[in-house]
Amino acid sequence: MFTGLVSAVGTVLRVEKKSDGKTFHIEAPAPPYDDLQLGESIAVMGTCLTVEQFTPLADTKVTFTCTAGYETLELTTLGELKPNSKVHLERALRLADRLGGHLVSGHVDGIGHVVGVRDVGVSRELRFQIPTHLQNHLIQKGSVAVDGVSLTITAVHNNEFSVMIIPHTQQETLLGAARRGTKVNIETDIIGKYVVRMLGESNPQISDGRRLEGLLQELNPISSSSE
Repeated sequence: MFTGLVSAVGTVLRVEKKSDGKTFHIEAPAPPYDDLQLGESIAVMGTCLTVEQFTPLADTKVTFTCTAGYETLELTTLGELKPNSKVHLERALRLADRLGGHLVSGHVDGIGHVVGVRDVGVSRELRFQIPTHLQNHLIQKGSVAVDGVSLTITAVHNNEFSVMIIPHTQQETLLGAARRGTKVNIETDIIGKYVVRMLGESNPQISDGRRLEGLLQELNPISSSSE
């Protein structure tokens, strides 16, 4: 489990094609990756992978390897990584850690792409288009992970949604360089997915979006009655 707070941007050094997928050799800054453990889970561009090898290079750099199977390569953007590609990295959440973003499983739901970029003051608004089967899992002011970055949804329209990227996020992640057409890994809110699934089983004739909106109204009857 992760929080969607990227701790570093790493660099792909080498990509090995294997019979069961691809193995990525990734360089990362020593702190906070100098004590990686074999078998540890790590999020690479929001995708949960397993550390298979770990080598300290110097006081400031380490390398590690992880493998993505063909199913993962098809469902995420990892299949497009090549030497010198930059990647978001995040270590797994510890029980004592602060949950600064939101709960992120590292199980990507699908690939989206940027369809709009607009500067708003010092921030930047990004608009994404996603597969239609994911659109009912998004709500305004809800959470979404984009390439492993926890973001708040500012608007939803059919299978498109918008987020606002503040200056810090622009500087510390790859989203600051996103342009129209940029492909991204999308993971919708894990709690919302379970809620939609449970409500769907209880009343399959109601759309996912209406179920989620109805639940929010039930949880906050005061604001609902005042509208």
